[in-house]
Amino acid sequence: MVVEIDQNSGYCFGVEFAIKMAEDEMREEGHLYCLGDIVHNDMEVKRLYDQGLRIINRDQLQHIRDAKVLIRAHGEPPETYKTAMENNLELVDASCPVVLKLQNRVKHAYDQMQKVNGQVVIYGKKGHAEVIGITGQTNGEAIIVTTEEDLGKIDFSRPVTLFSQTTKSTKGFYQIKALIQERLAREKTDFTDGDFIANDSICRQVSNREPHLLKFAGNHDVIVFVSGKKSSNGRALFSVCQNENERSYFIESEEELDLAWFEPGDSVGICGATSTPMWLMEKVAERIRSLDLDPVME
Repeated sequence: MVVEIDQNSGYCFGVEFAIKMAEDEMREEGHLYCLGDIVHNDMEVKRLYDQGLRIINRDQLQHIRDAKVLIRAHGEPPETYKTAMENNLELVDASCPVVLKLQNRVKHAYDQMQKVNGQVVIYGKKGHAEVIGITGQTNGEAIIVTTEEDLGKIDFSRPVTLFSQTTKSTKGFYQIKALIQERLAREKTDFTDGDFIANDSICRQVSNREPHLLKFAGNHDVIVFVSGKKSSNGRALFSVCQNENERSYFIESEEELDLAWFEPGDSVGICGATSTPMWLMEKVAERIRSLDLDPVME
């Protein structure tokens, strides 16, 4: 059995940068608070916990004073920075540059939409850390849409500026864009091109993985996709593999591997999300290589 790890899988730049910052701080201080899971992967969170990283939520942040707190790659709304100032917190800001740029663009668009009674719409997952940071630039007024059913939240008699969460599907974004444009043209009586501005704000380091994974999944008999179950990026990329190769399986760790998935002589591809550490994919590869697939002789 041949086992190959996809070298294009694993951490994106933003996640890798945040983890390095956390590790550097813990080497000096011995411990560090982090606002929310630093990455949507329980195995990596456990590894960093053992080094001194302590995850806190926004309620707990209100009661911490005179300490260091890491802002993860997903970014944060303005309220978090206000709390940090009030509580004398030193922020270790690991916000991804791509996310910070998007926040600035959304803030500018919101200010412009205020002048024309318009709306900012975000194609993303409600409650996702990045989306919370983005909507914070609009005083919480941005409309979050994930599916076609969510379009009912939009007032199609008013102008719309559309953005996307950076880790969403490119295909999904353009489908939502087309639906909004069609509804505006149909329902806004004085519709002009200026009434709808669509901004493709998807991170290309993430979106470019989709065509690569299609090819990777097609080149192997079995695909083992390694990701935390809380990762929206993981679910999206796994669906790409599954659509190309029906023998695709989603696991969080090597403990979830099933012998029944494999046959002697299979070519097995291992890949993962932007939140999946390479060391975890390597552990999965080692476990698969150790499987005894020889038929039992009577």
